Amino acid sequence: MVSASSSQRADVVLVGGGLANGLIALRLKSLRPRLRVILLEQGPTVGGEHTWCHFATDVDAVEAGWLRPLIVHRWSGYEVRFPGHSRQLPTDYLAITSQRLHQTVTAALGQDAWLSAKVSDVNPHQVTLADGRTIAAGAVIDGRGPRKSRSLALGYQKFVGQGVRLSAPHGLTRPIIMDATVSQEDGYRFVYVLPLDATRLLIEDTRYSDGPALDRPALRRSIAAYAKAQGWTIAKVEREEDGVLPIALGGDIDAYWREARPHIAEVGLRAALFQPTTGYSLPDAARLAETIAALPRITSATVRACVEAQSKTVWRRRRFLRLLNRMLFRACAPGDRYKVLERFYRLSPGLIQRFYAARLSRFDKARILIGKPPVPISAAIKCIGESSVFGGQDA
Repeated sequence: MVSASSSQRADVVLVGGGLANGLIALRLKSLRPRLRVILLEQGPTVGGEHTWCHFATDVDAVEAGWLRPLIVHRWSGYEVRFPGHSRQLPTDYLAITSQRLHQTVTAALGQDAWLSAKVSDVNPHQVTLADGRTIAAGAVIDGRGPRKSRSLALGYQKFVGQGVRLSAPHGLTRPIIMDATVSQEDGYRFVYVLPLDATRLLIEDTRYSDGPALDRPALRRSIAAYAKAQGWTIAKVEREEDGVLPIALGGDIDAYWREARPHIAEVGLRAALFQPTTGYSLPDAARLAETIAALPRITSATVRACVEAQSKTVWRRRRFLRLLNRMLFRACAPGDRYKVLERFYRLSPGLIQRFYAARLSRFDKARILIGKPPVPISAAIKCIGESSVFGGQDA
């Protein structure tokens, strides 16, 4: 419940109730309990309608420990399917739901989780709501999703997912992270399936596409067709989620941060903190929450400096992943993009783990590129520099 007072004061105001700010709120309340942290979410719930997944090897032991109460599902291994081969891999896979995030964050913040709170203005020391109320704060952190930029070149991972209840058990014991045996449409298409219990599934139809337009009715039809092809009868669609995630092809990270409003910390996708190829953002969000909570002083200036430095560091470390993305999007015909992933999933489980965690060694990078390439060599060479998709110097 929001106070009737037109003016409030807090130590930290988190603008936007998505994953990044939700994790920051939890880590601050755990490590810095004397701070007053207000979270502002324009919707009725923290986290919206989403499922965030990660591999156990994506986070360290400390992060895994404090994330544990958020984990709703954990599977021992996963499966991938391609026209040329299928494979089961042993890495544990974990899922956090927006419902659990909402429950945990609202329990931690109590009346300082402000829902249906629309924001009209953000500055480093104050947030103004649409109804005229203001909150003064030592630190203002903006986590309202990605912002448009002239400085990043992007592809898109688009999906519609439906939580369904079947009329009979489905028989799956582990997730299908990629089923690319389906028809290839709108770029690289695959279906992603999470078994939630004996008769319930999350089924997502996903496209790696050049543009962000999301045809929800078409993807809903594709989900229904996929379920039918698997021999599953959907008794009820219980929930739906969708998303358009950035896939980084190139850009100038310094210019990107110069475009941001001065002295305001931007987090999550807004800080370009995501695995460039998969779009997974939870591991980066957990690391950032840990780093912010450990700052000696938490002000807009110190948090902004911390986030910007972390964003630039990981962007530069992940140059190779953006090269792979350019080969996928620019050197490969859309209908043949699945061949790149099909080849990749023949590599060792350890390399695949390090790829998802964005911790590839030099040997890993060489191993990925060695052998008969799944894209034309001449087209691949044109993709080497980031300027091939974005004007200016490589960043």
